[in-house]
Amino acid sequence: MFIARNINNNNKSRLIVVFQQLSSTMNRNLSGSTGEEAPTTSLEMNKDIIKKRFEKIKKSPNDSQLYRGLILNNNMKVLLISDPTTDKSAVSLDVNVGYLNDPAELPGLAHFCEHMLFLGTEKYPDKNSYNSYLSQHGGSSNAMTLPDYTQYHFDVSPEYLEGAVDRFAQFFIAPLFTESATELEVQAVHSEHEKNIANDTWRQDQLEKSSADPNHPYSKFGTGHRGTLDSGPKQKGINVREALLEFHKTWYSANIMALSILGKESLDQLEKMIVDKFSPVENKEVEAPTWPEHPFNDDHFGKKWVIVPIKDIRALKMTFPLPDLSQHFRSGPAHYVSHLLGHEADGSLLSALKKAGWCNALVAGEKRAARGGCNFFSIYVDLTEEGINHVDDIVKLTFQYINMLRINGPLEWIFDECKQIANVDFNFKEKLLPRTTVNVTVRALQKYPFEEVLTGPYLPTEWRPDLINTVVDCLVPEKIRIHVVGKVYQNIADQLEFWYGTKYAIQVIPKEIIESWRNSGLSDELKIPNANEFIPESFEIKCNSNREEINKFPKIILDTRLMRVWFKQDDEFKIPKVNLTFDFVSPYAYLDPCNFNLTNLYIQLFKDSLNEYAYNASLAQLSWEFSASKNGMTLMVGGYNDKHRVLLSKIIDRMVNFKVDNQRFEIIKEIYIRNLKNFEADQPYQHAVYYLAVLLTEQGWTKDELLEATEFLTLDRLEEFIPKLLTKVHIQCLIHGNLTESEALETIKMVENQLTKDPQDSEKSKTIVPLVPKQYILNREISLDNGSHYLYEIENKLHKSSCTEIYYQVGLQSTESNIHLELLGQIISEPFFDVLRTQEQLGYIVFSGIRRGNGVQGLRVIIQGDRHPQYLEERIEAFIHSVQDRIVNMSEDEFNRHKTSLANQRLEKPKKMTTLSAIFWSEITNQQYNFDRANIEVAYLRTITKSQILDFYNETIKQSPQRRKLSLHVVSTAPGGAGFTEKSSEESSTAQTDATTLPIKITDILAFKSSQSLFPIIKPFINIPRKDQKSKL
Repeated sequence: MFIARNINNNNKSRLIVVFQQLSSTMNRNLSGSTGEEAPTTSLEMNKDIIKKRFEKIKKSPNDSQLYRGLILNNNMKVLLISDPTTDKSAVSLDVNVGYLNDPAELPGLAHFCEHMLFLGTEKYPDKNSYNSYLSQHGGSSNAMTLPDYTQYHFDVSPEYLEGAVDRFAQFFIAPLFTESATELEVQAVHSEHEKNIANDTWRQDQLEKSSADPNHPYSKFGTGHRGTLDSGPKQKGINVREALLEFHKTWYSANIMALSILGKESLDQLEKMIVDKFSPVENKEVEAPTWPEHPFNDDHFGKKWVIVPIKDIRALKMTFPLPDLSQHFRSGPAHYVSHLLGHEADGSLLSALKKAGWCNALVAGEKRAARGGCNFFSIYVDLTEEGINHVDDIVKLTFQYINMLRINGPLEWIFDECKQIANVDFNFKEKLLPRTTVNVTVRALQKYPFEEVLTGPYLPTEWRPDLINTVVDCLVPEKIRIHVVGKVYQNIADQLEFWYGTKYAIQVIPKEIIESWRNSGLSDELKIPNANEFIPESFEIKCNSNREEINKFPKIILDTRLMRVWFKQDDEFKIPKVNLTFDFVSPYAYLDPCNFNLTNLYIQLFKDSLNEYAYNASLAQLSWEFSASKNGMTLMVGGYNDKHRVLLSKIIDRMVNFKVDNQRFEIIKEIYIRNLKNFEADQPYQHAVYYLAVLLTEQGWTKDELLEATEFLTLDRLEEFIPKLLTKVHIQCLIHGNLTESEALETIKMVENQLTKDPQDSEKSKTIVPLVPKQYILNREISLDNGSHYLYEIENKLHKSSCTEIYYQVGLQSTESNIHLELLGQIISEPFFDVLRTQEQLGYIVFSGIRRGNGVQGLRVIIQGDRHPQYLEERIEAFIHSVQDRIVNMSEDEFNRHKTSLANQRLEKPKKMTTLSAIFWSEITNQQYNFDRANIEVAYLRTITKSQILDFYNETIKQSPQRRKLSLHVVSTAPGGAGFTEKSSEESSTAQTDATTLPIKITDILAFKSSQSLFPIIKPFINIPRKDQKSKL
């Protein structure tokens, strides 16, 4: 794999936690459209406060948004984006200063400043004014501090954009930095750091910085913690609040800021809004800092850092210094080199390393650490057990590949191929989420000319072989830094990194080894990749020529004992792409832990076997994914429809005729077992989320059960198991995109023929046993008793943070219940964060939201921090108790704002076809088929009264005879953790002093689940009986 930008994108973000369970992309012009807008009227009133306008901004032919660039009189750069169809407005502001400009005596000050700007301004002194306004109007916010810039953004319902912009602008005009907020928020920064202490990515990233030239700002610690921002400064007599004010006064200057805004308004209206709100931002005429000196010098090259990780991982990173190439964005020389070094097809460096048994994955690319020259080229290799013993050999093979590039010289046809792919992607570029759009474009404003802010990151246009040679010439043995990560270094690591305590040792690479790399020559195993046969050539939009009426929602076009196929022709996005999803439902896949392990191992080996072939498809934006599900296996193929059948046919053929490679079996088995063991080092909140699912799902295998069953993972057993998966199966499929119905049926016929053909005799068909109806039945959910409160405790030995998760079970999903729960969640989400995170500072991760599984739903709340889980539970319950007064005292106007906010969120249109495909697929796999769910549920939402929500809260969430509550406590027993030593009675006492109300502790998961009843299977919105007929294809 190659990446063109940062390899380690460790953004230190202000928290709004998003869990995967609860709940991107980049890309590239064929026609060279100028994107020239119709002439606009220059606003007379703004002529003295706008230095310059830019109307001719190049954009994709598929982009209907209107753009205008501005330079305000205070020298702030602005991009206006008008989209009358948007259902969310968004703004992002980027200031060209980050933690590299922290004062030496206050590590983390820039990051702390980012946190503090959210907590009150002179115009809006209430520290919750900004977040409360956004929450009530369908919005959200976030920010991140990086080495050389800091970025803030928000989104909000379009009609409330101006109010949000006014509050946002005050961050940069007159923030308060109150003493009380400063004292409180330093704890949030500290909790953020605590969360990262046992994270290997953060640890290795900081070690790279700490091992640089100590006089270079790159060596700084950017997050900060209590010691650097509170106790330490106090001991030195430093007033941190005054330092914050000084930092903001010095660096938050309009002339090093850029702003991007997207709204429904016209360009003129957006211009007036921004001029009014942001012209008062002071231009302090500072220069954006640059760092032309590299943080690594000759003392840092020719050395190997061996590093001990927290998780059992093995990795090699080779790093070389690069000159500043930012002005050469039109030619992308580092992208060309990373494209080849990170290639994965036959003859690639990765391919050779895998054949040697040394490597599992490889990533290569440029890392731009800071403006002005602080750049690197890195090659990251995921090592096998054998590979960590061959680090020098791997480096030698890498230099042999580099030698091949040097001898062949830059090849224009490769550049043209990359350019062609980029042009196709840019031509058919889909919309991004509004907040993503403003975040991407605001950064582009800081790096590219106005006319190229939309093309600069994506479109290579200039062939510069001299610059490619410059990059290749930097990749030499004399300038290499090597990091090797592995548990095998535990006994030789004799040093500790200061900030994270990472164990490591430094080894000087012998001169004879450096010399052998310099004279490594070439390898017969390596070659330049072949031309990419997956680049699309046909871009016809089928719905434009289809005279038949197109269904609004998916419809069944085939229903047999083997297969049910849903089809939806795209007539909304009108791009030449298609998404195909297949669910192979097999009773063998999840039968027991052994079968589940075998299924997962088969999937990983299968993906591994196709990687060389399919990599070119992925480069051409035709991707595929194969994964395990509780029903069996899910295959997804998506991208340009021109060549989709070529890839799909190869996948199905390999599926039918798959042969296990002995060497790869042993390697991938070891990875699988290691990953199961590494779960122990996941974040406490991840443990809580996982065990809640285990406790509530009717059938689910724990990590321990899966680990125990790995002793039965043998090659013979796997080879015997694989054919079974496809001998008794039912296939559910969704085809959505730029295909006609007849083309979809042709694709399905191809798949069915391949699956049913006897591999030994192409003239015969093999027998696939269809499933009986009861084998389609979904998993069911555990039903907690009314009035019950259960507690499950988990020990975590590696993280200093503990976690409490509480789940209030509501019951089966329905239109009414869904909306009651979602509206209650909307009402409590922001105050929950404000009270328990901002005011009480209980942790960095503070979350409330809805959990749904197996047709059952409930409210879940999570806090991860350094306090004891029982104390966290007490504070959660205190907040839950206060919700009644919040609802009772809420005005009708505020209640209606929450209803409108939720309605706007639910009615947001998917920006990408893949998002809509996922919505359709969710309805299909959950067997609900309510494809118009959002409109139906929002129609009910508009009828809800405050008294209904109060009744719902009193019955299901507030302590009552009907409430069903399940608590999970992840207790840290790591040194410094809440469970490491006896704690005070305040933190270890139980919330309920009455023994009759104490929770029932779960000590045996199986016994608990066996003692509980089950919810029934939720009834489908549309009843579609199973067919029992043979295929008529």
